[in-house]
Amino acid sequence: MDQAMSEPVQTPPFAPFEWLLSGRYLRARRKEGFISVIAGFSFLGIMLGVATLIIVMAVMNGFRKELLDKILGLNGHLLVQPLESPLTDWKDVADRINQVQGIRLAAPVVDGQALASSPYNASGVFVRGIRADDLNNLASIAKNIKQGTLEGFDEGQGVAIGRRLADTLSLHAGDSVTLVAPRGAVTPMGTTPRIKPYKITAVFEIGMSEYDASFVFMPLAEAQAYFNRNNDVTAIEVFTTNPDRIDAFRKSVTEAAGRPVYLVDWRQRNSTFFNALQVERNVMFLILTMIVLVAALNIVSGLIMLVKDKGSDIAILRTMGASQGSIMRIFLITGASIGVIGTLMGFLLGMLICLNIESIRLFLSWVTNTEIFDPTIYFLSKLPAEIDFGETSAVVIMALTLSFLATLYPSWRAARLDPVEALRYE
Repeated sequence: MDQAMSEPVQTPPFAPFEWLLSGRYLRARRKEGFISVIAGFSFLGIMLGVATLIIVMAVMNGFRKELLDKILGLNGHLLVQPLESPLTDWKDVADRINQVQGIRLAAPVVDGQALASSPYNASGVFVRGIRADDLNNLASIAKNIKQGTLEGFDEGQGVAIGRRLADTLSLHAGDSVTLVAPRGAVTPMGTTPRIKPYKITAVFEIGMSEYDASFVFMPLAEAQAYFNRNNDVTAIEVFTTNPDRIDAFRKSVTEAAGRPVYLVDWRQRNSTFFNALQVERNVMFLILTMIVLVAALNIVSGLIMLVKDKGSDIAILRTMGASQGSIMRIFLITGASIGVIGTLMGFLLGMLICLNIESIRLFLSWVTNTEIFDPTIYFLSKLPAEIDFGETSAVVIMALTLSFLATLYPSWRAARLDPVEALRYE
């Protein structure tokens, strides 16, 4: 026996008998039921932790992408505002900026606030004067017309309004909406409000409730007259081919303007909003990682109890010539199997939910008879989920790494057990 113990049988790493014993240890008998319960909770913890991480990160990415698309689909990536003198030369400036490589559209706009009213209701609105060609080049508007048409937008005195605004005012395409501006004509009695009815030529729906409930598009020339502009515009909205490289366009746009201008990019205009999203995303990742970490610690406790319970088995194996490496690999496979299978099942569950998240939301709303994702609160009309395979891979690798690290200490303890001492655990 001493010779067998001093000269262990040399077997290749991860030999079939190591997998066989690991599989038997995973299928605990009745007297080892408590260990089996711990292993089950570890498996569920890792599966739910990985699935939750994947779902939350996908929803966060979906929020950012959808909001970015909605915001940048309506507002320019770069806002060109006048310095020193009003933008009376807006046509020439816009034409020169349009010639810059990488610029998709330079649209002069006149912005102002007004009160929109109908015989049924009233609501504050943001009025934007814009040319018909520029409005047709905004895909977020031109491709989302629900009623009416943009044809002949520059002709006459028609306006395009959002669907939620139309619902609030109980109006449809072809009806008239009355706009009230606080600063109208100047009279001997002072400045009087400007009240003027406009025919609704089109009703659009972007999908972002804040915009659908407040935006009114008006022909540029009419907006200049309505807001008492002296043939100038408020600013020029510049749309680029790549908003993430907006800094590369600043110098060329400034040079093309040919006059003193002040530039504000989309990150500056929405910095508070997107910074808050980024911070929330990072914090959620750290918090949800704790779920996987707790499940990994459960693997440690379960394996330690298994090692103590299998002390006599370890003694017999060591006596028969099994090396310390074989003992360590047996328990390593046992613990790692829980983590690997849990991670794999969590990955599949997370992907399944992400791919059907809107259907799940609608089903839960129907079952509970409540609005689970209220567009008036979350700005978007549906629950988005954008799967980033780089982030998903990072989550899977992180879970596998934690699961593997959790098995090292118990496996090392098992390998270090002396056969004589191991009998004491019985």
